[in-house]
Amino acid sequence: MSDATSTTDEGEAGDDGPEVPEIDLPGDAFDAVLDALDDRDSDAPLRFEGFSVARSDDGYVVADGDRRTGLSERELHEALSERAPAVTDWYAFERVVGEFGPRRALVRWIEDADGETVATRYAALAEGIERAWGELRITATITDRGERRYDVRHADDAGVSVDDLETHEDPLDARELVTFDEKGRYRPLKTAPSLAGGWVFPELGPRNLYETVETIYPATVANWHREREGELDVSHWRETMERQSGIYGVVETWDRGEGHEHVDWVAEACCADSQCLKRREWEYDEETDLDVDGGDGVFPCREPCSVVVSAARKWTRLESEQERTYEFDLTPSEKEQVEEIIEAVADGRTDEIREADTKEGANRYRARFLRAKRFDDGGNLGGVPTDPDEE
Repeated sequence: MSDATSTTDEGEAGDDGPEVPEIDLPGDAFDAVLDALDDRDSDAPLRFEGFSVARSDDGYVVADGDRRTGLSERELHEALSERAPAVTDWYAFERVVGEFGPRRALVRWIEDADGETVATRYAALAEGIERAWGELRITATITDRGERRYDVRHADDAGVSVDDLETHEDPLDARELVTFDEKGRYRPLKTAPSLAGGWVFPELGPRNLYETVETIYPATVANWHREREGELDVSHWRETMERQSGIYGVVETWDRGEGHEHVDWVAEACCADSQCLKRREWEYDEETDLDVDGGDGVFPCREPCSVVVSAARKWTRLESEQERTYEFDLTPSEKEQVEEIIEAVADGRTDEIREADTKEGANRYRARFLRAKRFDDGGNLGGVPTDPDEE
């Protein structure tokens, strides 16, 4: 630590406030202050938390309750060094992060920059601030020059040493990390809770943090920011379906005259927290809400996604079939077993059921026993064909 560092008077260690880490004033931050003052009139001071700086005819002015005038550039540097946390905080957001928008909103949200003081945030950053974004664990820290650094990894890898994870620096590396789940299966929905772990981006700056998160969860930060600004443009089910054409156009006519029960089924199947990390904001139409909860995700879903539309197209064709009555002979335990199998598959729990646990209805051996007992050689349950014409 150089001699130019000090602890700001807004939060010294002790009973009056949090212990703020010692911060160097980087030359880039000081130069940025001078450049900002060059672009301002003398009656338009540059404001930081707790004080302001201005240029006058006889030098520089620092005002923090008291007013110091006629400061030379060297004296200004000394004054700003005494207030390095506030200056580096201004520099981090105004010059490093840059323009107002989703990137700036994300990094400010991580450390609650709109609600906490610099002293409180710097003390928290020195310890590490952790935030969840879907299945990501984002840890924000600060260097002795006031620079933000971000560790991004799967939440399941929290606490794992960086040396034990596959490290990355380029945000574009995330495109490969999100393609397949832990079993090597393709992930058509990038916001599904099936992100594989075992990797880390340990030293990201604010800009690369945003690019990494947006690569892992496309458009989530942008839509989250638009929602916070009251500018999220939601496209409801009917509006989205009316835009479909070609092979997907059939979805538009699905049960149009019979309410939205079918859309409830689609939302319950596809849009639950267990299936997608987004929080569904679209409804049947602008006047008609669905009966299914939209979930608790941090980031919103503004319209039915391609996975939902594709699934709905398939289900539209299946729902066009006429119902038939089939008769099977099942014991009460076998009926419950069929129900347990469907529940286990629907909830993705089949991998959790141990092969030796034959008490579970969805146990593989128990299911095979049911098949051996109740299926004929043609694969028909109870020997009953699906199409009566097959008899």
